[in-house]
Amino acid sequence: MTIQEIFEAVRRVEIRTNRLVNDMMVGAYLSHFKGRGMDFEELREYMPGDDVRDIDWNVTNRMGRPFVKRFREERELGVILAMDISASEAFGSNLRSKREFATEIAATLAFSAARSSDKVGLLLFSDQVELFLPPRKGRSHILRLTKEMLFFEPKNRKTSIPQALTFLNHAVRRRSIVFLLTDFLHSFGAGTVGTKNGRDMVQQIGMTNARHDLICVHLHDPRESHIPNAGLLTIEDAETGELLEMDSARAGVRQTYAEQNAARLSDLDRALTQAGVETLRFSSGEPYAQILQRFFETRRGRRRG
Repeated sequence: MTIQEIFEAVRRVEIRTNRLVNDMMVGAYLSHFKGRGMDFEELREYMPGDDVRDIDWNVTNRMGRPFVKRFREERELGVILAMDISASEAFGSNLRSKREFATEIAATLAFSAARSSDKVGLLLFSDQVELFLPPRKGRSHILRLTKEMLFFEPKNRKTSIPQALTFLNHAVRRRSIVFLLTDFLHSFGAGTVGTKNGRDMVQQIGMTNARHDLICVHLHDPRESHIPNAGLLTIEDAETGELLEMDSARAGVRQTYAEQNAARLSDLDRALTQAGVETLRFSSGEPYAQILQRFFETRRGRRRG
């Protein structure tokens, strides 16, 4: 792909997402997120109504009574886009892949944050950290992030959400809003419930949400829920290369496939709820703007309440 073609692809994403930002005023909603960057202001005794998460346990243990840290809100907010670019994200049964779909959602978030004068950073990961760009401001920075989200070539094909979040928790010291964009297929797929892989993911998501404000953005392709009646099919796992043959002409096969996926999604939802995080699920075959808008409006309502 030529430089001109890359430029045009990035520009198309900018035009589409800017239109959404202008029409929906998404940037205004971002300013209402909890978990803004904080500067330490004072230490005082705990009073009824204080958030127990602000208790300083070291001082509390020394003094024999509870003390809390008080913080002063900063004007600026940090937003981190943590995006899965493993091999499974290249799949798409519609006109675009899950990675292209994720890029458009992430770019909408990035331009919204930029409108609020907030900094935006990017973490691209497979089963290792592929690229990290620290939070910065400016249109040129957002265009750089968009280009990397679209065209960065990962070294590895597999996925590790715990690896990515562990890095993030060390690299980003200031409390930020973190959007985790992934399909969860290999981090929480069939057979991972109760396994070390599943437990590690849930634990690390919970730890990251305690340190930052984590929102999971689950990217889902319609073919992952239902397969058509198309006769004999050979399905390849993009990350492992494993092949699976099935006769999709059989109604029982299609039903079993759908039921297994529904069970996987139910287990995933239960695990993410257990971890205390909010989750947005987007199907690549459907518009995403209204779901984002409702989400931001809900968050804004909570802050006012």
